[in-house]
Amino acid sequence: MELLIALTIGTLVAGGIYRMLGGCRVDMIIGLILLSQAANLIILASGGLKHNAAALIEDDVDLSTLADPLPQALVLTAIVIGFGILAFLLTLLIRSPK
Repeated sequence: MELLIALTIGTLVAGGIYRMLGGCRVDMIIGLILLSQAANLIILASGGLKHNAAALIEDDVDLSTLADPLPQALVLTAIVIGFGILAFLLTLLIRSPK
């Protein structure tokens, strides 16, 4: 699973950099979106990849089997900020002169 996530992150970063180096403004926006998604995956993977692990603590649960909720909250916040930046960039793209 870690190899798949690492390959996905590498592909997103490579694709994002390739698109940002293009001359078109739309390519730059797409590249920025790809890079932000790669950063989200890096943050999520830093919390540990555990399959079907709950983030809630119960009375009789071993704490080492739980998922870390902090990276999940950081990724959720980053997704919302990314959508805000995307909306702002698309507005700039529409309003800018050709």
